[in-house]
Amino acid sequence: MPLTRRAFTLGLTSALTLPNAALAQGFDAWLRRFRAQAAQAGISQSTMDAAFAGVQRLPRVVANDREQAEVTRSLQDYVSTAASSARIRGGQRALTRFGQVLGQIERRYGVEKEVIVAIWGMESSFGGFRGSTPVISTLATLAHEGRRADLFRAELLAALRIIQSSNVSPAGMQGSFAGAMGHTQFMPSTYLAHAVDFNGDGRRDIWGDDPTDALASTAALLATNGWRRGQPWAIEVNLPQGFDLALTGRVYPRPTLDWRGLGVTAAGGGRLPDHGNGALILPAGPRGPVFLIHDNFHVLKTYNYADSYVIGVGHLSDRLAGGGPIRAGYPRDPWGMSDAERVALQKRLNAGGFGAGNPDGVIGEKGRAAIRAYEAANGLRVTGVPSRALLQGLR
Repeated sequence: MPLTRRAFTLGLTSALTLPNAALAQGFDAWLRRFRAQAAQAGISQSTMDAAFAGVQRLPRVVANDREQAEVTRSLQDYVSTAASSARIRGGQRALTRFGQVLGQIERRYGVEKEVIVAIWGMESSFGGFRGSTPVISTLATLAHEGRRADLFRAELLAALRIIQSSNVSPAGMQGSFAGAMGHTQFMPSTYLAHAVDFNGDGRRDIWGDDPTDALASTAALLATNGWRRGQPWAIEVNLPQGFDLALTGRVYPRPTLDWRGLGVTAAGGGRLPDHGNGALILPAGPRGPVFLIHDNFHVLKTYNYADSYVIGVGHLSDRLAGGGPIRAGYPRDPWGMSDAERVALQKRLNAGGFGAGNPDGVIGEKGRAAIRAYEAANGLRVTGVPSRALLQGLR
């Protein structure tokens, strides 16, 4: 889902420890206060009466919100599922079935049809699983007791505005565990900002069986955020022997000519195609797949901030466009460290105030930034490279 489905790290509120009856009473009181706030924001009483009829506190959405695949699965597992043979076949069928409208969308917004279909496949299995949870109940629950309550209060208010605009009924506003909706799982605020009526029927309908508006809205979102037609999201590359890993990381882009001069080559062989500035990322360490990412990588992150999601969508879109599988394998011990050692490194960095993120053993860009901060603070060469030696130095 765009913009809000990110790798959350905050825990549940203490409200979860209260008895269910007390939680229910607290939810009812909170809802009364929210209705007063919504009225001040211009939501009519009739809209709220319709939207909140039968609204329920849904404890399961709070627990589900903690278990997002991007932060609970390895990159190898995530990407293999994202671009599974079944999903590739489903995407190919979608490209054939909706080829005409996808072509029209691509021409209007400049976003390749394979990218749009890849997001559709990732978000709802090409419309097969659009979510069956009432969005109003979901958002109200998360606004009351979930993580980032302020954000979900804003999303709930946005959902009420959608209902008030008559684009969908409360009953038709079904979605996922976090309130994302429709074929490509828009949050309500994203819908208000980017949804379009592409088929011209007078409604911006992302929920119904016809995916046209949802697919066009996805393209509109990417285009607004700077999508560059013809530029890859990333290219898999090979690094030469002895390459200085301190040069890698999302925050260190260079012109393609510079990377060529440093000996970086395309994984399939030959020199790198020039698509402008790019940065090297090592999502599974230097012995795993290495990607030269371009601006479109960052555009996809406005849809979902997790690198694994972007790699999954990007790779699926490449496969749908006729590309091959990722060439590099996945090391058993990324960065030459065991799972326990990587977790210990993250914990020690966190304890030192360097903000390495959730100690899950995945050393991504946040973890590497924390290492750089530690190295700079201690007068060391700034590399951002995890290692057993670094771990020993953090004792």
